Amino acid sequence: MIAHSSSALRAKAPVKTGPASADGRDLLTQVLLGLRLDGVEYGRCVMRAPWAVAFPESREARFHFVAQGGCWLKLRDADWVRLNPGDAVLLPRGSFHVLASDPDVPTVDIDALARVPVSENIYLVKPEPDADEAADHSVMFCGSMRFNLDPLHPLLAMMPDMMRAGELAQRDPTVPAMLEAMEREVSLDRIGACGIMARLADVLAASIIRAWVECGCSDSSGWIAAVHCPSIGRVIAAIHAEPERDWTVPELAGLMGASRSRFAEAFTRTLGETPARYVARIKMFQARRWIAQEGMRVAVAANRLGYDSEASFSRAFKRIIGQSPGALRSAQLHARPRTAFEARAPR
Repeated sequence: MIAHSSSALRAKAPVKTGPASADGRDLLTQVLLGLRLDGVEYGRCVMRAPWAVAFPESREARFHFVAQGGCWLKLRDADWVRLNPGDAVLLPRGSFHVLASDPDVPTVDIDALARVPVSENIYLVKPEPDADEAADHSVMFCGSMRFNLDPLHPLLAMMPDMMRAGELAQRDPTVPAMLEAMEREVSLDRIGACGIMARLADVLAASIIRAWVECGCSDSSGWIAAVHCPSIGRVIAAIHAEPERDWTVPELAGLMGASRSRFAEAFTRTLGETPARYVARIKMFQARRWIAQEGMRVAVAANRLGYDSEASFSRAFKRIIGQSPGALRSAQLHARPRTAFEARAPR
Protein backbone atom coordinates (compact mmCIF):
# COMPACT_ATOMS: atom_id res chain seq x y z
CA MET A 1 0.00 0.00 0.00
CA ILE A 2 2.98 2.26 0.55
CA ALA A 3 6.57 2.22 -0.63
CA HIS A 4 8.63 0.58 2.10
CA SER A 5 11.96 2.09 3.13
CA SER A 6 15.03 -0.05 2.58
CA SER A 7 15.81 -0.03 6.32
CA ALA A 8 12.39 -1.46 7.04
CA LEU A 9 12.61 -4.26 4.48
CA ARG A 10 12.62 -7.29 6.68
CA ALA A 11 10.83 -10.59 6.97
CA LYS A 12 7.20 -10.05 7.80
CA ALA A 13 5.78 -11.67 10.86
CA PRO A 14 3.30 -14.37 10.01
CA VAL A 15 -0.31 -13.26 9.94
CA LYS A 16 -2.30 -14.91 12.69
CA THR A 17 -5.53 -16.40 11.47
CA GLY A 18 -6.30 -18.88 14.24
CA PRO A 19 -8.23 -18.50 17.47
CA ALA A 20 -5.40 -16.56 19.10
CA SER A 21 -5.87 -13.60 16.77
CA ALA A 22 -7.73 -10.60 18.13
CA ASP A 23 -11.37 -10.17 17.22
CA GLY A 24 -13.58 -7.09 17.17
CA ARG A 25 -14.65 -7.49 20.78
CA ASP A 26 -11.00 -7.57 21.81
CA LEU A 27 -10.45 -4.33 19.88
CA LEU A 28 -13.38 -2.58 21.54
CA THR A 29 -12.16 -3.79 24.91
CA GLN A 30 -8.67 -2.49 24.18
CA VAL A 31 -10.00 0.86 22.99
CA LEU A 32 -12.21 1.30 26.06
CA LEU A 33 -9.56 0.09 28.50
CA GLY A 34 -7.05 2.35 26.79
CA LEU A 35 -9.23 5.44 27.11
CA ARG A 36 -7.29 7.96 29.12
CA LEU A 37 -8.36 11.48 29.94
CA ASP A 38 -5.29 13.64 29.43
CA GLY A 39 -5.12 17.24 30.57
CA VAL A 40 -8.07 16.78 32.88
CA GLU A 41 -9.17 19.85 34.83
CA TYR A 42 -12.27 20.23 36.93
CA GLY A 43 -14.20 22.97 38.65
CA ARG A 44 -16.72 22.70 41.49
CA CYS A 45 -19.19 25.46 40.71
CA VAL A 46 -21.66 27.02 43.13
CA MET A 47 -23.74 29.45 41.09
CA ARG A 48 -26.39 31.87 42.37
CA ALA A 49 -29.41 32.44 40.11
CA PRO A 50 -29.81 34.07 37.72
CA TRP A 51 -26.78 32.87 35.79
CA ALA A 52 -25.86 31.64 32.30
CA VAL A 53 -22.42 30.60 31.06
CA ALA A 54 -21.42 29.96 27.44
CA PHE A 55 -18.73 27.34 26.77
CA PRO A 56 -17.06 27.97 23.38
CA GLU A 57 -16.27 25.14 21.00
CA SER A 58 -13.19 23.32 22.25
CA ARG A 59 -10.88 20.52 21.18
CA GLU A 60 -11.31 19.08 24.67
CA ALA A 61 -14.34 17.08 25.72
CA ARG A 62 -16.63 18.64 28.33
CA PHE A 63 -18.22 16.94 31.31
CA HIS A 64 -20.93 18.33 33.61
CA PHE A 65 -22.45 16.77 36.72
CA VAL A 66 -25.37 18.52 38.43
CA ALA A 67 -25.34 17.95 42.18
CA GLN A 68 -27.91 20.48 43.36
CA GLY A 69 -30.46 22.94 42.03
CA GLY A 70 -30.55 21.85 38.40
CA CYS A 71 -29.96 23.93 35.27
CA TRP A 72 -30.65 24.11 31.54
CA LEU A 73 -28.28 23.08 28.75
CA LYS A 74 -28.43 24.15 25.11
CA LEU A 75 -26.31 23.02 22.21
CA ARG A 76 -26.01 25.17 19.12
CA ASP A 77 -29.07 24.75 16.86
CA ALA A 78 -30.79 22.55 19.47
CA ASP A 79 -33.54 22.94 22.02
CA TRP A 80 -32.97 23.58 25.71
CA VAL A 81 -32.57 20.44 27.82
CA ARG A 82 -33.34 20.37 31.53
CA LEU A 83 -30.64 18.86 33.78
CA ASN A 84 -31.80 17.82 37.23
CA PRO A 85 -29.79 16.94 40.34
CA GLY A 86 -27.92 13.71 39.66
CA ASP A 87 -27.73 14.26 35.91
CA ALA A 88 -24.38 14.00 34.11
CA VAL A 89 -23.58 14.81 30.48
CA LEU A 90 -20.52 14.23 28.33
CA LEU A 91 -19.84 16.34 25.25
CA PRO A 92 -17.12 14.23 23.61
CA ARG A 93 -16.17 16.76 20.93
CA GLY A 94 -16.39 19.89 23.08
CA SER A 95 -19.31 21.35 21.12
CA PHE A 96 -20.42 24.89 21.87
CA HIS A 97 -23.07 24.94 24.59
CA VAL A 98 -24.66 27.06 27.28
CA LEU A 99 -25.50 26.20 30.88
CA ALA A 100 -28.05 28.47 32.54
CA SER A 101 -30.36 28.72 35.54
CA ASP A 102 -33.07 29.78 33.07
CA PRO A 103 -33.13 29.93 29.27
CA ASP A 104 -33.93 33.66 29.29
CA VAL A 105 -30.82 34.74 31.23
CA PRO A 106 -28.17 36.61 29.17
CA THR A 107 -25.01 34.54 28.82
CA VAL A 108 -21.52 35.34 30.06
CA ASP A 109 -18.54 33.75 28.34
CA ILE A 110 -16.61 31.34 30.54
CA ASP A 111 -13.45 33.38 29.97
CA ALA A 112 -15.08 36.37 31.67
CA LEU A 113 -15.27 34.56 35.02
CA ALA A 114 -12.73 34.12 37.80
CA ARG A 115 -11.66 30.98 39.66
CA VAL A 116 -10.07 29.94 42.94
CA PRO A 117 -7.51 27.07 42.87
CA VAL A 118 -8.28 24.19 45.23
CA SER A 119 -5.49 21.81 44.22
CA GLU A 120 -3.67 20.78 41.08
CA ASN A 121 -6.07 20.89 38.11
CA ILE A 122 -9.09 21.48 40.37
CA TYR A 123 -10.78 24.85 40.75
CA LEU A 124 -13.62 26.31 42.78
CA VAL A 125 -16.34 28.71 41.66
CA LYS A 126 -18.40 30.27 44.45
CA PRO A 127 -20.69 33.27 44.87
CA GLU A 128 -19.27 36.48 46.32
CA PRO A 129 -18.49 36.30 50.06
CA ASP A 130 -21.37 38.66 50.85
CA ALA A 131 -23.88 36.77 48.72
CA ASP A 132 -27.16 35.72 50.29
CA GLU A 133 -26.63 32.09 51.30
CA ALA A 134 -30.38 31.52 51.13
CA ALA A 135 -30.42 32.41 47.46
CA ASP A 136 -31.18 29.87 44.76
CA HIS A 137 -27.90 28.03 44.21
CA SER A 138 -26.89 25.42 41.66
CA VAL A 139 -23.97 23.17 42.54
CA MET A 140 -22.19 21.55 39.60
CA PHE A 141 -18.98 19.70 38.89
CA CYS A 142 -17.66 20.72 35.47
CA GLY A 143 -14.64 19.33 33.69
CA SER A 144 -12.59 19.63 30.56
CA MET A 145 -10.66 16.62 29.31
CA ARG A 146 -8.79 15.37 26.29
CA PHE A 147 -9.18 11.76 25.21
CA ASN A 148 -6.00 9.99 24.24
CA LEU A 149 -7.80 8.76 21.12
CA ASP A 150 -7.01 10.68 17.97
CA PRO A 151 -9.65 13.36 17.27
CA LEU A 152 -10.31 11.67 13.92
CA HIS A 153 -10.65 8.19 15.42
CA PRO A 154 -13.81 6.58 13.99
CA LEU A 155 -15.15 5.89 17.49
CA LEU A 156 -15.08 9.59 18.39
CA ALA A 157 -16.43 10.59 15.00
CA MET A 158 -19.53 8.44 15.53
CA MET A 159 -20.37 9.81 18.97
CA PRO A 160 -23.29 12.22 19.32
CA ASP A 161 -22.61 15.80 20.39
CA MET A 162 -24.04 15.07 23.83
CA MET A 163 -24.20 11.80 25.77
CA ARG A 164 -26.47 11.84 28.83
CA ALA A 165 -25.68 9.42 31.64
CA GLY A 166 -29.32 9.10 32.69
CA GLU A 167 -30.30 7.74 29.29
CA LEU A 168 -27.65 5.03 29.59
CA ALA A 169 -28.17 4.21 33.28
CA GLN A 170 -30.78 1.53 32.56
CA ARG A 171 -28.32 -0.26 30.27
CA ASP A 172 -25.26 -0.14 32.49
CA PRO A 173 -25.74 -0.80 36.23
CA THR A 174 -22.41 0.85 37.05
CA VAL A 175 -23.59 4.29 35.90
CA PRO A 176 -26.23 4.89 38.62
CA ALA A 177 -23.79 3.70 41.30
CA MET A 178 -21.18 6.24 40.21
CA LEU A 179 -23.75 9.03 39.99
CA GLU A 180 -24.85 8.24 43.54
CA ALA A 181 -21.25 8.23 44.73
CA MET A 182 -20.67 11.65 43.15
CA GLU A 183 -23.82 13.01 44.79
CA ARG A 184 -22.62 11.79 48.18
CA GLU A 185 -19.22 13.41 47.77
CA VAL A 186 -20.80 16.75 46.88
CA SER A 187 -23.38 16.67 49.66
CA LEU A 188 -20.93 15.65 52.40
CA ASP A 189 -18.36 18.25 51.32
CA ARG A 190 -15.56 16.30 53.00
CA ILE A 191 -11.83 16.96 52.75
CA GLY A 192 -10.51 15.82 49.38
CA ALA A 193 -13.99 15.63 47.84
CA CYS A 194 -12.89 17.47 44.69
CA GLY A 195 -10.09 14.99 44.03
CA ILE A 196 -12.37 12.01 44.51
CA MET A 197 -14.97 13.64 42.26
CA ALA A 198 -12.36 14.09 39.56
CA ARG A 199 -11.48 10.39 39.65
CA LEU A 200 -15.14 9.39 39.64
CA ALA A 201 -15.72 11.66 36.65
CA ASP A 202 -12.89 9.98 34.75
CA VAL A 203 -14.43 6.55 35.28
CA LEU A 204 -17.96 7.78 34.60
CA ALA A 205 -16.95 9.32 31.27
CA ALA A 206 -15.44 6.01 30.14
CA SER A 207 -18.52 4.15 31.41
CA ILE A 208 -20.85 6.45 29.48
CA ILE A 209 -18.92 5.71 26.30
CA ARG A 210 -18.89 1.97 27.01
CA ALA A 211 -22.66 1.92 27.60
CA TRP A 212 -23.18 3.85 24.38
CA VAL A 213 -20.96 1.45 22.44
CA GLU A 214 -22.61 -1.67 23.87
CA CYS A 215 -26.22 -0.56 23.88
CA GLY A 216 -26.68 2.70 22.07
CA CYS A 217 -25.31 1.87 18.64
CA SER A 218 -27.52 -0.38 16.56
CA ASP A 219 -26.50 0.85 13.12
CA SER A 220 -25.93 -1.96 10.64
CA SER A 221 -23.02 -0.11 9.07
CA GLY A 222 -20.09 1.94 10.21
CA TRP A 223 -17.05 1.35 12.39
CA ILE A 224 -18.75 -0.24 15.40
CA ALA A 225 -20.78 -2.59 13.19
CA ALA A 226 -17.57 -3.55 11.43
CA VAL A 227 -15.78 -4.16 14.73
CA HIS A 228 -18.63 -6.40 15.92
CA CYS A 229 -18.48 -8.40 12.68
CA PRO A 230 -16.38 -11.53 13.45
CA SER A 231 -14.52 -11.50 10.13
CA ILE A 232 -13.97 -7.80 9.46
CA GLY A 233 -13.51 -7.10 13.16
CA ARG A 234 -10.52 -9.42 13.18
CA VAL A 235 -8.98 -7.40 10.35
CA ILE A 236 -9.57 -4.04 12.05
CA ALA A 237 -8.14 -5.34 15.30
CA ALA A 238 -4.97 -6.49 13.54
CA ILE A 239 -4.52 -3.09 11.84
CA HIS A 240 -4.87 -1.25 15.15
CA ALA A 241 -2.57 -3.68 16.94
CA GLU A 242 0.24 -3.18 14.39
CA PRO A 243 -0.12 0.24 12.74
CA GLU A 244 3.58 0.17 11.79
CA ARG A 245 3.14 -2.93 9.63
CA ASP A 246 3.08 -2.57 5.85
CA TRP A 247 -0.32 -4.20 5.50
CA THR A 248 -1.28 -5.43 2.04
CA VAL A 249 -4.72 -6.36 0.73
CA PRO A 250 -3.79 -10.06 0.34
CA GLU A 251 -2.63 -10.20 3.98
CA LEU A 252 -5.80 -8.55 5.25
CA ALA A 253 -7.95 -10.76 3.04
CA GLY A 254 -6.17 -13.77 4.53
CA LEU A 255 -7.13 -12.62 8.01
CA MET A 256 -10.74 -12.50 6.92
CA GLY A 257 -10.44 -15.83 5.10
CA ALA A 258 -11.76 -14.38 1.85
CA SER A 259 -10.53 -13.60 -1.64
CA ARG A 260 -9.01 -10.17 -2.28
CA SER A 261 -12.03 -8.95 -4.22
CA ARG A 262 -14.58 -10.26 -1.72
CA PHE A 263 -12.63 -8.81 1.20
CA ALA A 264 -12.17 -5.39 -0.42
CA GLU A 265 -15.86 -5.19 -1.33
CA ALA A 266 -17.05 -6.20 2.15
CA PHE A 267 -14.62 -3.88 3.91
CA THR A 268 -15.49 -0.87 1.77
CA ARG A 269 -19.23 -1.52 2.02
CA THR A 270 -19.16 -1.75 5.81
CA LEU A 271 -16.71 1.04 6.66
CA GLY A 272 -17.30 3.37 3.74
CA GLU A 273 -13.64 3.48 2.72
CA THR A 274 -11.10 1.16 1.12
CA PRO A 275 -8.69 -0.97 3.17
CA ALA A 276 -5.74 1.10 1.90
CA ARG A 277 -7.35 4.34 3.01
CA TYR A 278 -8.19 2.93 6.44
CA VAL A 279 -4.67 1.60 6.99
CA ALA A 280 -3.22 4.98 5.96
CA ARG A 281 -5.48 6.79 8.43
CA ILE A 282 -4.51 4.54 11.33
CA LYS A 283 -0.85 5.04 10.48
CA MET A 284 -1.28 8.81 10.53
CA PHE A 285 -3.15 8.66 13.85
CA GLN A 286 -0.17 6.81 15.29
CA ALA A 287 2.25 9.29 13.73
CA ARG A 288 0.36 12.27 15.15
CA ARG A 289 0.51 10.72 18.62
CA TRP A 290 4.25 10.14 18.33
CA ILE A 291 4.94 13.66 17.09
CA ALA A 292 2.47 15.57 19.27
CA GLN A 293 2.86 13.68 22.53
CA GLU A 294 6.38 12.29 22.37
CA GLY A 295 8.07 14.95 20.27
CA MET A 296 9.32 12.36 17.78
CA ARG A 297 11.20 13.72 14.78
CA VAL A 298 9.33 13.53 11.50
CA ALA A 299 12.04 11.47 9.81
CA VAL A 300 11.91 8.89 12.62
CA ALA A 301 8.13 8.60 12.38
CA ALA A 302 8.32 8.21 8.60
CA ASN A 303 10.92 5.45 8.92
CA ARG A 304 9.00 3.59 11.64
CA LEU A 305 5.87 3.58 9.49
CA GLY A 306 7.75 2.24 6.50
CA TYR A 307 7.75 5.25 4.16
CA ASP A 308 10.62 5.44 1.70
CA SER A 309 11.10 9.17 2.24
CA GLU A 310 10.18 11.90 4.67
CA ALA A 311 8.58 13.82 1.81
CA SER A 312 6.13 11.05 0.88
CA PHE A 313 5.24 10.59 4.53
CA SER A 314 4.67 14.33 4.96
CA ARG A 315 2.36 14.43 1.93
CA ALA A 316 0.29 11.54 3.29
CA PHE A 317 0.19 13.07 6.76
CA LYS A 318 -1.02 16.45 5.53
CA ARG A 319 -3.61 14.87 3.24
CA ILE A 320 -5.18 12.91 6.11
CA ILE A 321 -4.54 15.11 9.15
CA GLY A 322 -4.82 18.47 7.41
CA GLN A 323 -1.51 19.77 8.75
CA SER A 324 2.09 19.01 7.90
CA PRO A 325 3.97 16.90 10.48
CA GLY A 326 6.71 19.53 10.64
CA ALA A 327 4.21 22.24 11.54
CA LEU A 328 2.64 20.00 14.17
CA ARG A 329 5.99 19.23 15.81
CA SER A 330 7.03 22.87 15.73
CA ALA A 331 3.73 23.93 17.33
CA GLN A 332 4.08 21.32 20.06
CA LEU A 333 7.67 22.29 20.84
CA HIS A 334 6.74 25.96 21.19
CA ALA A 335 3.33 25.49 22.77
CA ARG A 336 2.70 27.39 25.96
CA PRO A 337 1.01 25.34 28.70
CA ARG A 338 -2.60 26.39 28.83
CA THR A 339 -5.58 25.76 31.00
CA ALA A 340 -8.16 23.42 29.50
CA PHE A 341 -10.97 24.45 31.81
CA GLU A 342 -11.46 28.14 32.45
CA ALA A 343 -13.95 28.24 35.31
CA ARG A 344 -14.23 31.50 37.21
CA ALA A 345 -16.60 33.01 39.71
CA PRO A 346 -18.72 36.07 38.85
CA ARG A 347 -16.95 39.25 39.74
